[in-house]
Amino acid sequence: MKKPVIKERDVLRQVRDYLTHKNFFVYRNHQSLGSHKGLSDLTAIKGGRVLWIEIKKPGGKLSDYQKAFRDAINMHGGEYYVIDCLDCIMALEP
Repeated sequence: MKKPVIKERDVLRQVRDYLTHKNFFVYRNHQSLGSHKGLSDLTAIKGGRVLWIEIKKPGGKLSDYQKAFRDAINMHGGEYYVIDCLDCIMALEP
């Protein structure tokens, strides 16, 4: 029997729902013309804490633009996470 394939959109939905349940204000960042290249998929805010979250399917890799965005967020003291499963975000205990 084949192992079910976990899609990025499923991980995104699970993470968004979990953070919303934890009382974060969560919004999805959509890439479009004029967007900052490499922008994370989600931004979650609670009590002044801001999480920049890039969602990947299990085994997914960051693009060069995403790495540059991550590095810029980290350089400025932000919290940037690459999440590929619900357990990963739960382990952060946000």
